[in-house]
Amino acid sequence: MRKVELCNGIISSKLGFGCASILGAIDSSTARRAVHGALAHEINYFDLARSYGYGEAESFLGNILKDRRKDVVIASKFGIKANWKAKLLKPIKPVVRLLKSKTADKKIVADKGAPVSTIADRFHNRVEITAKEMVDSLEQSLRNLKTDYLDYFFVHEPVCAIYDIDEVLRAAEALKQSGKIRAFGLAFNLLDKQIHERYLHHFDLLQFNKPLDDTAYQSTLSERQNKPNVLFSILRGLKNDEITQDVFGRLMEDFPQSVLLCSMFNEKHIEQNATFFNI
Repeated sequence: MRKVELCNGIISSKLGFGCASILGAIDSSTARRAVHGALAHEINYFDLARSYGYGEAESFLGNILKDRRKDVVIASKFGIKANWKAKLLKPIKPVVRLLKSKTADKKIVADKGAPVSTIADRFHNRVEITAKEMVDSLEQSLRNLKTDYLDYFFVHEPVCAIYDIDEVLRAAEALKQSGKIRAFGLAFNLLDKQIHERYLHHFDLLQFNKPLDDTAYQSTLSERQNKPNVLFSILRGLKNDEITQDVFGRLMEDFPQSVLLCSMFNEKHIEQNATFFNI
């Protein structure tokens, strides 16, 4: 498995395991097999957030990884968290998964003119990006994950500018000095990049989606090629003549200092993807 050192002393697999679907669309048995499958193929970067799994993914991963903490790199985020409605959803998740599966089988197409609103949005709230919220969220993440530090801690896709960015950065520096986080980053959608432009350079690393069109791709490449990044949604928007191996190959060559995140819960897909990243 190819390795990358995004930040000083933090060495991980170049292929990252995206955990957004754990205990959401993906049930616990499938998720557990996938995590162990990833570890077996030397994938040791795990990407989480307080909101994942309707607030349950961190604790789930913490139970699996607690005895392997020194062998894995864990990233989590703050800024979005599950609300009280998420607890009500817990007992009916299996039914929701079944209904979603049947809906997918019927290939129902949503009205493209309808407002964009997913089921998940109703069970999460955005929190104000402040130093206090950051510290409180981190402490909860550490408890959930059964660890005393995070390798990477990200602000989670804010849709407006961070008002008191200086206060947040000072608090992050204090957390690094205390050993509770090793690096501080910003996760965002490239469509929102302009909102955050003035302070992007203050973060240790950035997490963003793979640009879909060539112009945006080349612009991002010129700015971030040799800088530490975590790229997500890397297989979205593939053209008919593109295959996964080609996409991985191009991204590995173009962004040598980046982790490429995949959401992969099929054991064959994990094995296949890991093969592309073997030296």
